Amino acid sequence: MRYLIDGYNVTMSDPATAHLDVGEQRAALVRRLAVRGSALLGSGTITVVFDGYTDGAAEQVGLVGVRFSAQESADDVIARLAMGPDVTVVTSDSELAARVRLSGAHVHPSSRVFEQAAPRRKPHGRYPAASAGLPKGANRITEELKRIWLPDDKEE
Repeated sequence: MRYLIDGYNVTMSDPATAHLDVGEQRAALVRRLAVRGSALLGSGTITVVFDGYTDGAAEQVGLVGVRFSAQESADDVIARLAMGPDVTVVTSDSELAARVRLSGAHVHPSSRVFEQAAPRRKPHGRYPAASAGLPKGANRITEELKRIWLPDDKEE
């Protein structure tokens, strides 16, 4: 799946970022998606589109691409890129949502990627160690270290 994020539509309606200046809004959204994007949206590529010209910031942060619309609107860029059922657009702009649905794309509301948004899927039980970047068997090592370093309540 390819996710296209209507950048300022998200940042200006998210209570966590709306009060920031636009540069800080952009940075906060891109960082959040780089860290939590797959949990909030699902697996796939993520591209955030902002109105205007580049501010010199990175065009790629982790797995998140960043684009600026230059002379055209971000809505026009997103509509042009949102072709087919393997694309999901994240926006609460009803006009943009209608345009991309005509091209076969799916639409999620901006709140899907707000700072306080819940993950798309709730984990069942414990997180696997690999999801935190730990090697296989790391949970066993942690339990062993707990036995070695933490005091046993029975001994006191």
